[in-house]
Amino acid sequence: MSVIILTELEEGQIKKTSLEAIYYGSKVAEMIGVEAVSLAIGEAEAGDLGVAGAYGANSVMHAGGQELKDANIVAYADILTAAATQVGAKVIVTPKSSLADAVVARTAGALKAGVAGNVTDLPDLSNGFEVTRSVFTGKAFAKTSLSSDVKILAIKKNAITPVTTDATATVSEFTAPVSDIAGKAKVTDTMKATGTVSLPEADLVVSGGRGLKGPEHWQPLLDLADALGATTACSKPVSDLDWRPHHEHVGQTGVKIAPNLYIACGISGAIQHLAGVNSSKVIVVINTDPEAPFFKAADYGIVGDAFEVLPKLTAAVKALK
Repeated sequence: MSVIILTELEEGQIKKTSLEAIYYGSKVAEMIGVEAVSLAIGEAEAGDLGVAGAYGANSVMHAGGQELKDANIVAYADILTAAATQVGAKVIVTPKSSLADAVVARTAGALKAGVAGNVTDLPDLSNGFEVTRSVFTGKAFAKTSLSSDVKILAIKKNAITPVTTDATATVSEFTAPVSDIAGKAKVTDTMKATGTVSLPEADLVVSGGRGLKGPEHWQPLLDLADALGATTACSKPVSDLDWRPHHEHVGQTGVKIAPNLYIACGISGAIQHLAGVNSSKVIVVINTDPEAPFFKAADYGIVGDAFEVLPKLTAAVKALK
């Protein structure tokens, strides 16, 4: 028996959220006295996958091949189901992501597994199997008991802080048959933002709203993001107006993020926006309106003109570097 951890890859490297999931899965494995096995799907070199050992994985099962380089959800679910069955996994751990959510839905159906999403802490095994979950867009926590034979836990980003070692996991190739329907689901095109870390993976995010007055005024925000090595984002009205690309829209109807630092410039803080960003560890708000709702959710607030504040912050960051 083992705990199996679905491990997502990007350009041949294990994603940060998956490293967090591997560490979490290794701790669950210790609690129940089994091994932790990482299941990596997609193209990658064995040396790049061995790093899973530093986060607690005993071994890595690698399902590779050109046909799996794109995220074919049906194929991924078939492979996860087969791997979990082969190692007798009673607990499956995944990162909380749009890809994992879709894969888990099919895997849970195949294995008749119970699912808990947005898990923030290790399970309590004193009276069954109970986990703590973040609910209501991070405004509350729920205690959830899972009584199914197989349990799937999706780990909220930044909820777990891994402690690494110098260990390296052994990597073995894994092949599994996929259903005929997998061949009917094809990824025909993939468009990715270039030059920055994707928003769900970003630890630092600088975001702008209508207070920046137009796309031609975005340079001070971009300068700060460049100085910090941060990813840029925007509010929904900004993407609706085509001031910024739609993939930068964060909020309830956009990308939900949980960076270590979120800097909001010229964003009032409507509840729909907060729903997508309030899992950030530290929120900094810059706004000319001292009554802006966002200040109530902020860890730090600056009442001032973003066009005056941003260049000063950029200069300070460069001076520190």
